[in-house]
Amino acid sequence: MSLTTIILRNLRKNIKHYYLYVFALIFSSSLYFSFVTLQYDPSMDETKGSVKGAAALAAASVLLVAIVAIFLLYANTIFIKRRSREIGLFQLIGLTKTRILGIITAENMILYFGSVLVGISAGFVVSRLALMVLFRIIGVEEMAELRLSPGAIVQTILVFVVIYMLIIAMNYVFIKRQTILALFQVASSTEQRVSKRSVLGTLVGIAGLLLILLGYYVSTELFSGSFTNMGELAFAMIFILAAVIIGTYLFYKGSVGVIFNMIRRSKSGYLSIGEVLSLSSIMFRMKSNALLLTVITTVSALAIGLLSLSYISYYSSEAQARHSVPNDFAFVDEQEKAQFAEALDSRGIAYTVVHRQPIYIEADVSDIASASVELNLGDKSLIIPTISESMVEDIELEPGEAIFMGYNGTIQQILPTLGKGAIRLVGQSGSVELRLAGTREESVLYYMYNSGMPTVVVDDSIYEQLRVDIDPALQKFTDYYGIDIPDPSAREQAEQYFSDEGLEESNKVFSQYADMMASRMNMGLIMFIVAFLGLAFLITSGCILYFKQMNESEEEKPSYTILRKLGFTQSDLLRGIVFKQILNFGIPLAVGLSHSYFAVKSGWFFFGTELMTPMLIVMGVYTALYSIFGLLSVLYCKRVIKESL
Repeated sequence: MSLTTIILRNLRKNIKHYYLYVFALIFSSSLYFSFVTLQYDPSMDETKGSVKGAAALAAASVLLVAIVAIFLLYANTIFIKRRSREIGLFQLIGLTKTRILGIITAENMILYFGSVLVGISAGFVVSRLALMVLFRIIGVEEMAELRLSPGAIVQTILVFVVIYMLIIAMNYVFIKRQTILALFQVASSTEQRVSKRSVLGTLVGIAGLLLILLGYYVSTELFSGSFTNMGELAFAMIFILAAVIIGTYLFYKGSVGVIFNMIRRSKSGYLSIGEVLSLSSIMFRMKSNALLLTVITTVSALAIGLLSLSYISYYSSEAQARHSVPNDFAFVDEQEKAQFAEALDSRGIAYTVVHRQPIYIEADVSDIASASVELNLGDKSLIIPTISESMVEDIELEPGEAIFMGYNGTIQQILPTLGKGAIRLVGQSGSVELRLAGTREESVLYYMYNSGMPTVVVDDSIYEQLRVDIDPALQKFTDYYGIDIPDPSAREQAEQYFSDEGLEESNKVFSQYADMMASRMNMGLIMFIVAFLGLAFLITSGCILYFKQMNESEEEKPSYTILRKLGFTQSDLLRGIVFKQILNFGIPLAVGLSHSYFAVKSGWFFFGTELMTPMLIVMGVYTALYSIFGLLSVLYCKRVIKESL
């Protein structure tokens, strides 16, 4: 029998075990080629705005290479161990280690580069779809054309050739180091020897849970005033990261075993066949795979968290634009306002004008603000813009009252008020003490007028009293002009004029719509990249867990045979397997979702105005895609059970 015949027969024999690996390889190469194609696509630098899509995709492609390389190297480790007996048999019949390496290399080359070529072909089509999705997200009205880039093909092939060389090097080291006896024992060895449960193991499990809970608690206190300077805040963030990661490792190392052992004890040892196949197996499997599961959980939480934050910002772009630019158009200079109004008049577009004259006053908010203001702002004396009630619709105040306008989003966290109380506005010659009558989320001045701080609205008489006592050194802007277009169709014409005349380039003219579109373009591109990287990791981590379940199922096949001979049906065993896979895939997923929730919740307000809806959408999609691999694992185990007798 020639070596070519052996190679082809082995390839046919093992192809059923490699089908998901082939799929993941095709997917990885397709995704990477899509990224590189977009990087070389000239339309990425022709999009309206200042976003350089090609540069961002180039940076993301580096991360994608790292994800793909780690996955392929790990998957190769699993499969080379599964073929250890076969390698041992080759040595027994007289083949040298060099010849055996040549056989495996040839098989891998056919499988690997065949999958890569299919992936590049698929990526060529996917790249246009990806470009269409990106244009849709960022709001670019441009046709996505299908372009084949020779540079993208060369770069993709070079990257996967390098990864293939690393795989060959790994196989070489494995074959050279193993003896014939060791090769027959590799497949049955676990990643780590699991000892009998001890008091130390129980303490480790409890410590893991306590560390995770402590990390969660500290994350909720980041911006509550518990940390009074930036050094403490930085230390708290490092502590959260370390506590959660170490706690996650200890959770898999001991906590899962402790919890499941308590369940077993509660049943006094009387476990059903399903509980034996699920609880007993997972108690020890998760301990031996603690490091792998910690990495998967941590990176899953990172992917979900980053995607949630980017989607929160994208989802909140309209609300953020209304907060930054309270009117359809905002002007600092009266002459530019008049010029724009004249253009609207010439086009027969109806509009309304708002004129506000802010004055900048030092405000003492110590009576109403929490201690966190000392961390966020340095002290409790702020320079806040102040306007009169007559400059704002639907507000009536008594002479001794004041309200905060534009009190939403981040400012609610940076300047949390303790309720109604007194604020003191300090002029050059005296001060006025007012009662805070309430807060409103609507903004009344453009963002740069107040630098994110709320605007104080006071009674007309108080405003006039303060106006004659202002400190000239504190004044930034004397006038704010806003123009609103009631008719939506006319607003589109006004926006077109605003764009055609290049007014968005002026630092004294602002458009609410242009601000929203700029935010969507920036955050849309980030969300697009993070989603693709998250999808790549989702596929790779799901495949890794699936490969682990394939190995475990093959190892447990003799146990299934014994159970079948004892009279248990396929349905009896399958119920336990289903529950086992729910735990195998569900526990890392649940822990990752929990980590990402607390991470996002601790600072989401810096990114947008809405938390739950964007985050739940991201988590729901991730869970649905992740569950597919659990279903595939159940189907594979079902086949193993069927073949066990």
